[in-house]
Amino acid sequence: MLNRVRSAVAHLVSSGGAPPPRPKSPDLPNSTSAPPAAPPQAPRSPPARAGSGSAAPARTVEARASFCRPTFLQLSPGGLRRADDHAGRAVQSPPDTGRRLPWSTGYAEVINSGKSRHNEDQACCEVVYVEGRRSVSGAPREPSRGQGLCFYYWGLFDGHAGGRAAEMASRLLHRHIREQLKDLVEILQDPSPPPLCLPSTPGAPGSSDSSHLVGPQSCWSSQKEVTHESLVVGAIENAFQFMDEQMARERRGHQVEGGCCALVVVYLLGKVAIIVRNGEIIPMSREFTPETERQRLQMLGFLKPELLGGEFTHLEFPRRVQPKELGQRMLYRDQNMTGWAYKKIELEDLRFPLVCGEGKKARMMATIGVTRGLGDHNLRVCSSTLPIKPFLSSFPEVRVYDLTQYEHCPDDVLVLGTDGLWDVTSDCEVAATVDRVLSACEPNDPSRYTALAQALVLGARGTPRDRGWRLPNNKLGSGDDISVFVIPLGGPGSYS
Repeated sequence: MLNRVRSAVAHLVSSGGAPPPRPKSPDLPNSTSAPPAAPPQAPRSPPARAGSGSAAPARTVEARASFCRPTFLQLSPGGLRRADDHAGRAVQSPPDTGRRLPWSTGYAEVINSGKSRHNEDQACCEVVYVEGRRSVSGAPREPSRGQGLCFYYWGLFDGHAGGRAAEMASRLLHRHIREQLKDLVEILQDPSPPPLCLPSTPGAPGSSDSSHLVGPQSCWSSQKEVTHESLVVGAIENAFQFMDEQMARERRGHQVEGGCCALVVVYLLGKVAIIVRNGEIIPMSREFTPETERQRLQMLGFLKPELLGGEFTHLEFPRRVQPKELGQRMLYRDQNMTGWAYKKIELEDLRFPLVCGEGKKARMMATIGVTRGLGDHNLRVCSSTLPIKPFLSSFPEVRVYDLTQYEHCPDDVLVLGTDGLWDVTSDCEVAATVDRVLSACEPNDPSRYTALAQALVLGARGTPRDRGWRLPNNKLGSGDDISVFVIPLGGPGSYS
């Protein structure tokens, strides 16, 4: 029987216009700070360095030192050099030393075939402990690890215009999620409905009597129901926003010039929250591109025409309007339309369309093919000073899958992959690979998921031939960085 395959890949990017004031997030340690208390980890794979006695320019050494791979790969300097080899494109996986990733998760990656200087993908796999900030009653709480919560976390980050944003997000995003969950520890452990307000510190703003500001109670005859699940979703959404804001603050000091798309899975209290992008055999996701988010982008351009700078029109036409077509009636659609209609072409319609192209060639402001992600705070329209960030949203789409509602066998898996996988591999092909690889392994062999991740990466990469990397059908293999997590849905109790 065809295995149930669930895959995910997320695109994120900054909210438009001036955002409303946000509560200040407690400062997190920056990228140079010591990591928080967590299960022991292997040291981060060291940067490749020039050999002893080499006289490489300082600029070259700095560029090499900026290249790093996920900690859990435990790469030696020699292994890091192999991982950075565009010609060989060796597949990298965690060493089979008996110490495995949480849930016996499988992982594999390979560098691109020359698309960028280094691998711009990053990955993170953690078990994160959350200790409550305070009790719901407001009384001081005694620190006790038994009172907190643990969540399992997997993240893939696909960088563009450099890998620094992806590397920063891979180290810090789960810590932002942990920070947002601190106020929820006791609430999530209590089956009663969440409190409407948390107690404030005496003397703090909002603690004084403000009953005179409340209107007639008849206007508020009922209270909206808020579930524990929606609190976790809100915490994840806020964490993404705070991560993006931290990138904006620190982009100069840490040289975070580019951006990244993110795909994150969080397992907490029996449920998996998935920030997703691609579709599946059991659909769990949708794609965030200039095409799929056309109406959101057009609405922002309509409401804030100053963001278009007089260079773009928020309207969409089947093709670029020509000056000779002034006065004619042409097909168009605006921010409110899913269908098409005709309008008389005016001078303003000769501007470049905010959204143009289709499929993989679709671009927003003729520059970028993603519409959600982290970073990109310095991104400008090509040959212009017009910023693109206002149209990019850092808000994720969060979907929840309740693992407790289903019985999962060892062959039920969640597949996470970056664009390098999904650009050349269909859902059905992934499902076929899952069935082929897992059926050839013993059900109780935890290394089977790493073998599956490697098979998926090799299948998307292809083999070197005279005309580049090719798939068995002789079509071009993926020239992009490829990163894949395979998470068995049996849960953390299935394997030790």
